[in-house]
Amino acid sequence: MVAGGEPELALLLELFPRGLEEVDGGFAVYTDEAGERALRERFDATSDPVAEGWEERWREFHHGVVVGRFWVGPPWEEPPAGIETIVIDPGRAFGTGAHPTTRMTLELLQEIAPTSLLDVGCGSGVLAIAAAKLGFTPVVGIDTDEAAIEATLANAGVNGVELAALPGDALVDDLPTAGVAVANVALDVVERLLPRVPAALVVASGYPERDEPRAEGWRRIDRRTAGGWAADLFARSV
Repeated sequence: MVAGGEPELALLLELFPRGLEEVDGGFAVYTDEAGERALRERFDATSDPVAEGWEERWREFHHGVVVGRFWVGPPWEEPPAGIETIVIDPGRAFGTGAHPTTRMTLELLQEIAPTSLLDVGCGSGVLAIAAAKLGFTPVVGIDTDEAAIEATLANAGVNGVELAALPGDALVDDLPTAGVAVANVALDVVERLLPRVPAALVVASGYPERDEPRAEGWRRIDRRTAGGWAADLFARSV
């Protein structure tokens, strides 16, 4: 069990998309030993007996959201008429993209003129797919998790867009040059990424509103906040 409100729920949905339900004012997470370790690294959690029938209730927490010109949601929900859709199956390891950091990154992305794009930590592929639909090309996603590469490519196919998704560590490996990079990752990763990413603009998120990434050679030109989280648009200052 994990106590908390909307911020905690948003993060839990990203970490445990198919093993979560609301119980007695908190959230029950159903996972294996590795998942329990990851949970305890981030939350003050307690262990309880497993309730019956939880296997199908996880779908109740995944709902579509409208972000600018897009509806982003799971395949079992009907999108509203007259809006472009991005259908994302949560799979075993990722949410549908409803987390505030994903939504704010997508908002900022829609205000940038299309060019080439690099998605660092592509996850389920929401941002890369949105970029392709917005006219960015080429679009390349990278992630250290093989499951993320598989999910991104599968979701790209479902949404009818072309992009590349490659395994790689953005803090170690050579990165492809791009006009824009998006990085919905942790604060320390953003700060280590900025000095080495070969892009003119970077949309960064994945950290609380109280945090502000710092890196020499970059200036912040826009910031969004929602639900205690933040997203920033950076441009090279030199």
